[in-house]
Amino acid sequence: MNDRSRVVRSEEFRWVGVPVLPYRDRPDRYQGVVKQVLLGGSGEDERLSFETRYFEVEPGGYSMLERHGHAHAVVVIRGAGSVQLEGADHAIRPFDCVYVAPDAAHQFRADRGAALGFLCIVDRRCDRPRPADD
Repeated sequence: MNDRSRVVRSEEFRWVGVPVLPYRDRPDRYQGVVKQVLLGGSGEDERLSFETRYFEVEPGGYSMLERHGHAHAVVVIRGAGSVQLEGADHAIRPFDCVYVAPDAAHQFRADRGAALGFLCIVDRRCDRPRPADD
């Protein structure tokens, strides 16, 4: 465990020393999405009760249409796109905030001709997502 404060440096929407990971283990249900777990995802951050993640959706890509039992907060920081929340579509752009309620079906799409990047803050201990149609 590391109790030391620190800065995680960014370079053009990638964070130094933080692996770029596949978005999910179901590539048939999403397109062009990667993530980085910036804070709270390692033993060094075990005192945090939440994770801060960065997701990036390439132009034309989309996340899985999913639901899960935990809520999360999203802040758009790059590009533009849309989010589907419980069947309704909403345009989103930098600095818009999105609250996803527990068990709400949701999907993020980079459907405005640019990549869509957003920070997502969730409880560190949360349930696994499931497809919205399950």
